[in-house]
Amino acid sequence: MTEEPKHTREPIISVLGHVDHGKTSLLDWIRNTSVASREAGGITQHIGATDVPYDAVKRICGPLLNSMSAKISLRGLLFIDTPGHEAFTNLRKRGGSVSDLAILVIDINEGLMPQSIESIQILKQYRTPFVVAANKVDAISGWKYKTKPDDQQERAKEEFYKKLYTLMGQISDQKFDSQLYTQMRDFTKEIAIVPVSAKTGEGIPELLMILIGLAQQYLGDQLSVEINTPAKGTILEVKGETGLGTTIDVIIYDGVIRKNDSIVVGAKDNPIVTKIKALLRPKPLDEMRDPREKFQSVNTVYAAAGVKIAAPNLEKALAGAPLYVGGPEMVEEVRKEIENVEIHTDNLGITIKTDTIGSLEALVKLYSDKKIPIRKAAIGKVSNTDVIEASAVSEQDKYMGVIVAFNTEVLKEAKTLAENRRVKIFESKIVYKLIEDYEDWVKKDKEKERSEKEGKVATPAKIRLLPKCVFRQSKPAIVGVEILAGTLHTGSRLMKKDGKMVGRIKEMQKEKENVKSAKAPDKVAISIENVTIGRQINEGDVAYVHITTEDMAQTNKEELTDEEKQVLKEMRDLKRAARDDETE
Repeated sequence: MTEEPKHTREPIISVLGHVDHGKTSLLDWIRNTSVASREAGGITQHIGATDVPYDAVKRICGPLLNSMSAKISLRGLLFIDTPGHEAFTNLRKRGGSVSDLAILVIDINEGLMPQSIESIQILKQYRTPFVVAANKVDAISGWKYKTKPDDQQERAKEEFYKKLYTLMGQISDQKFDSQLYTQMRDFTKEIAIVPVSAKTGEGIPELLMILIGLAQQYLGDQLSVEINTPAKGTILEVKGETGLGTTIDVIIYDGVIRKNDSIVVGAKDNPIVTKIKALLRPKPLDEMRDPREKFQSVNTVYAAAGVKIAAPNLEKALAGAPLYVGGPEMVEEVRKEIENVEIHTDNLGITIKTDTIGSLEALVKLYSDKKIPIRKAAIGKVSNTDVIEASAVSEQDKYMGVIVAFNTEVLKEAKTLAENRRVKIFESKIVYKLIEDYEDWVKKDKEKERSEKEGKVATPAKIRLLPKCVFRQSKPAIVGVEILAGTLHTGSRLMKKDGKMVGRIKEMQKEKENVKSAKAPDKVAISIENVTIGRQINEGDVAYVHITTEDMAQTNKEELTDEEKQVLKEMRDLKRAARDDETE
């Protein structure tokens, strides 16, 4: 058999980061360097991607590339130019991400922000190597254009390093070591930080050089693809185009795709088998000023590339789903890939609904990592059925009977039903915020429950009435006490060593402030109803909080301290002794 010819495809590079930190500006600077250029090897725009050929990289990097000792075999770099973690999660394939590398853009003046943190978590989840572009260095006071950090004036240099070390500390909090790229020793163990300005372009040649170096050194086999095998791709976006109907924007990461090919596309219900009517690419950047005809038709597209596909019956195609060149024989493979992401069980767990398969996969992984059980995970809007199912779960465990909705609509009637059935729905367009909001709600609700329970359920405690601290003898008695063990709550009944009841605690003060509870070894003033100091109980006496059978049933024995367990044992012994005395 003749071996299929291979080529080294461009590494696919995603750009992620917080809103307004400069993701699009960075790509714009790279693209705009060639808008006016008509040289061979000019930058071209694909659907959802920008192809920067090696000749263009050489123009941008200049003599910097001469410092690389190895011969460069890459044809160029393919940037995903719909930046954001949503796009990144849709760039999925079985076993990982379509993205080979990523750039995390961070405003060096603001440091890590919510979406930056989320991007790091998702990059970690997909095990995608990344470089940090510390953007907006030009905004540092006194910063000189195209001057290395160590050659800046003292004030700007000091400010830069202060911000750099803050950023390194924040990245460390996310369990990654990082270093300024000029001081890197091991790219496999540290994240390179490259100071850049998307406004002036400084640092961008160094950034491209590092990406080329990483791809060249670590991604060799991964980038080697067969030229003539049927293409594999992932759907980045599903959208309508005037005159074309529903189209799909696809990143092809392997093989070749041609006009008139049969393709199998992942969809909500069953995979779609259809035939390509047109493969479309944007016109070159310098022709994009004429909006009348945005696209040009091509006959063949090789990996790696972005392409718009026009074909019949694409209305139910799913962003993040696979696309394979082939016929009905590929249907089962595509179906299994989607079914492996969705979850449908009868177990206790939360319900997750998202807009795309990529987002669903990311959320399922992040919740699973947090050990939060999942009962159902599916693509689509939140419906009445979701609420009814969550409501049934809530009857068994209210912390599991919740719905998490990422970037997807909660139908109006479902929202009303959820309010009526007291089903909690968490909505957000930020993945990590959904997890944070859920965890915060569980924590606060449990604290509230515990607080309410503590006001009603007596817990083991032992006190001593302090000598010379009787402020009133009765109606109610007010006396200073020392808590010898456990936690004392208002509302608790008190019992003497002989097993007799000696009133109920009405109020409690600690350092002249009213409190509902206090712990050993606190000293507090308590008011006791239905008792007279000097008759039923005296200064110096020891008393216990009376624990009923009902209190014990509601007390989690595992949460009791050794001290509280000892108090409980003493009380049982006292009650037993009191019963024995009565029998005699």
